[in-house]
Amino acid sequence: MTDRIANPWGERTPFGRDEDWPTRVDRFLEDGVGEEDVDAWVQTASILHSNGDALDIAVKDGRIVGVRGRPVDRVNKGRLDPKDLFGWQANNSDDRLKRPLVRENGELVEASWDEAFDRIVGESKRLLEEKGPLAFGFYTTGQLFLEEYYTLGVIGKAGLGTPHMDGNTRLCTATAGQALKESFGSDGQPGSYADIDHAEAIMLFGHNMAETQAVTWMRVLDRLEGPNPPDLVVVDPRPTPVAEKATVHLPIKPGTNVALLNAFLYEIIKNGWYDGEYVEAHTFGFEELKSTVAGCTPEWAAGVCGVETEEIREAARILGTSRRLLSTALQGVYQSHQATAAACGINNIHLLRGMLGRPGCGVLQFNGQPTAQNTRETGANGDLPAFRNWDNKEHVQELADLWNVDGMKIPHWAPPTHAMQIWRYAEQGSINFLWISCTNPAVSLPELRRIRSILGSEDLFVVVQDIFLTETAQLADVVLPAATWGEKTGTYTNTDRTVHLSEAAVGPPGETKHDLDIFLEYAKRMDFRDRDGRPLIKWEHPEEAFEAWKECTRGRPCDYTGLTYEKLRGGSGIQWPCNGEHPDGTERLYGDADFNTRTEDCETYGHDLLMGAVNSEADHRATAPEGRAFLKAAAYTPPHEEPGGEYPFRLNTGRTIFHFHTRTKTARAPQLQNAAPEAWVEVSPEDARELGVSEGDTVRVESPRGRIEARARVSDIRGGVVFAPFHYGYFDQEGGDAPDGHARAANELTITEWDPVSKQPLFKAGAVRVTKVADSDGSPAPAPTNTASKPAGDGRVHETTRGGR
Repeated sequence: MTDRIANPWGERTPFGRDEDWPTRVDRFLEDGVGEEDVDAWVQTASILHSNGDALDIAVKDGRIVGVRGRPVDRVNKGRLDPKDLFGWQANNSDDRLKRPLVRENGELVEASWDEAFDRIVGESKRLLEEKGPLAFGFYTTGQLFLEEYYTLGVIGKAGLGTPHMDGNTRLCTATAGQALKESFGSDGQPGSYADIDHAEAIMLFGHNMAETQAVTWMRVLDRLEGPNPPDLVVVDPRPTPVAEKATVHLPIKPGTNVALLNAFLYEIIKNGWYDGEYVEAHTFGFEELKSTVAGCTPEWAAGVCGVETEEIREAARILGTSRRLLSTALQGVYQSHQATAAACGINNIHLLRGMLGRPGCGVLQFNGQPTAQNTRETGANGDLPAFRNWDNKEHVQELADLWNVDGMKIPHWAPPTHAMQIWRYAEQGSINFLWISCTNPAVSLPELRRIRSILGSEDLFVVVQDIFLTETAQLADVVLPAATWGEKTGTYTNTDRTVHLSEAAVGPPGETKHDLDIFLEYAKRMDFRDRDGRPLIKWEHPEEAFEAWKECTRGRPCDYTGLTYEKLRGGSGIQWPCNGEHPDGTERLYGDADFNTRTEDCETYGHDLLMGAVNSEADHRATAPEGRAFLKAAAYTPPHEEPGGEYPFRLNTGRTIFHFHTRTKTARAPQLQNAAPEAWVEVSPEDARELGVSEGDTVRVESPRGRIEARARVSDIRGGVVFAPFHYGYFDQEGGDAPDGHARAANELTITEWDPVSKQPLFKAGAVRVTKVADSDGSPAPAPTNTASKPAGDGRVHETTRGGR
């Protein structure tokens, strides 16, 4: 069997342009279990990245014992990435939370569910009476199921009436959703994974697809090894596996994305590579865009971005002349300076060239989490459900009628409160109740010393709903033990709008409850009711919640009304919109160039990309877009915190293929943990020489906000840039560091700053200094050697394998 740690992408199955991607069924069973021993295979999809890889769970004697890919599915054709293959082992971990915990005399102690709910509901009712709904905040995740998000959204908006709802999707996918709204009028990815099969060129902008969406990268690799391979334009300051395959690799300075994109747009317009008829008939804002990029020559951009002029010009030629272009983006865009402006710049390329809605012609503003799309769709991130506009009174009334509540109950007097502002309000004391579900902000948010201080405040009542005692759960007032993937039933939607059904394969351990049941119990005990005195939440089971959600989407861009649990069983996932008009789903959006920009339909009236100022309904109506897309222009501006003086390096954070987010699950899968057991810091060979640092030396990285210590990996990263993976907190099964600001979590260093439009934190910003602390003991850094973190030619570093390093 292929060692899927040493070779994370498995064996190649080459295919040519416009051919079907061949199937390849990946599987892993725990030692001593053969396929003939499996009692049942239960349908599900991945919960450890945003692909939504379809797979089956192997069950034996009531336990999960393995997984295999589903070859019938449109997304992965049977393939699984390393986290899919091995991450399920966390379900069986002995340290699962099994009973509620409450804080007594400063310590968390076990309690009954009644006691836990009595504390939560008692505090809720007290705060509602004394301070009102603005005292409540909800911070959720990108890993729950659609049915759970929708239930939580109704509780927050129509039960309590608080605008303070968001999730950690604000950290990973907020810019994707916002850019789609700004350009096309509403959220929803235009493209399809199948566009890889047809594309002549693919641009991966700030997107290390090989590690963040490994199965999608397998599809690209198979195209590259088949006939008529696509050209790849790759923008990334690190030497990723994607960059190694690039036709043109542009390792630009972090923070200069908009400068490069404006140069691409300049070249496309200057050389007449745009579709004038399409632009005239189906877009708005061309003259302003043309004026904005008029001076953005490749020579100018080369000076700003720190790359070669001819490389920019060649990349622009590929983007401007390829007959079928697919573009993808991720955190190198979303978490960087001018995030929404850059993401809109990518959309602009496709609008100028008329490359949307046809095979091989699409945009995938990728998500970072498995169910981030559902967070955005259902309103659990603060937006109104089903892509309704909070500033559109008719949209608000539609929800009020659907839920049978007074429209004034639903918060819509101001934009929904984004996550960074929720934490600010908690810090300032206006939010006194914070419910955190299925996420670990004590590791994942920026400037962690501040976050720990907020969570530890005596004025904030913190509820944490999770499966392990995470760094965040240790700071809670009440901890609720939840069931997880494989133990509950529900649906979720991936990046290209494919909806999958995940069935419960086994029962949850101990006294844990399904997340849906926890939310329903809270609503019941709070006695939330509609205008007729009936219970506000009228469903009890996941399928009933799904049916309620379908009604919420009827006639909206994300129409689910043609989907049922039964339709999703047994075959492939199905893309929305799926309804009477499109009973088998819809592979691509905007093939008719009719965009969701009409004032009465759109999800937003738009923003100024530089300052974030919100357009009014009157502003929007005056432009009369009438179904035309917006070409959103923005000039390049330098980042606010530039390297120099005391802090000469720019910080860059990110992921490795072997871990997901804060390692809550993947650290408990031996193969994944052994492949990347500890934090590390990457520096270039030139910078290492200047610092007197060699492979494996311990270094201290400091910013004005905090510091970490980790061993150094000398890699081929761009000079002047320091990379640290963000997965590592101060707690794991082996102990870890104390939360005193000297830990290994990269977010000790990151800056509390966010994009003015998407409000996404800028993790790929800020300046740091690096100091050698200790010589290596002869061991290399614990970074993988077969990823973007591979060493720069150091012979002492052994290759990453299944058995560890």
